[in-house]
This record gives sequence, structure tokens and C-alpha cells, in this order.
Amino acid sequence: MTITTPNDTAYLSAENGFTVFQYGKLRIRFRAPYSLERYTDVKQWDNGYLVVDAQYKQNTVPEEEYIDLEPILNDLYINANSFMQPIKKVKIAHD
Repeated sequence: MTITTPNDTAYLSAENGFTVFQYGKLRIRFRAPYSLERYTDVKQWDNGYLVVDAQYKQNTVPEEEYIDLEPILNDLYINANSFMQPIKKVKIAHD
């Protein structure tokens, strides 16, 4: 999937057992819970900290989840502050 990104928008999705965070040309994948089907809503973006609703196989209603991108970016030797600074919003990527 190719996403055209406005300069201030990043995208979140679930794909083949991974969470995918995409901003510009950078696409970061990290292991997601085994039963995650998809993300349904981004409730909050706070400079690398996400509050999202996620749909799981074992539950009929979405559950609130939390994702902290800073340690993930740091483990990838990406300067988290520089990378996240221009991002003003995060949307769910739809196939």
C-alpha cells in the first residue's frame, strides 16, 4: 500500500501480525498482539504516544490501547524527537 502523506500526518495500521507506523517514506513495523485484527480509531497523539482503539479477534467491541513510539525509534537508532516533531496527527490507514 502506498500512502501520500501530507507533511503533518502519519498513518497507523495492522498488517500480518505487525503494527505499522508510516510517516513520509519511513515505514516502521513492530510485533503486534497475536489477536489484533485492526486499529479502528486514533484517540490521541502526543509526540510519540498514541491512544488508539483496537479490534481483537476475541472481543466484539474495540479496546483502548497505548503505543509509545519513542523506545521503538530509539532502538532503531532514529532520533525520536526529530522524527516526531513535524507530526501533528495520526490517522488509521485503510487498505
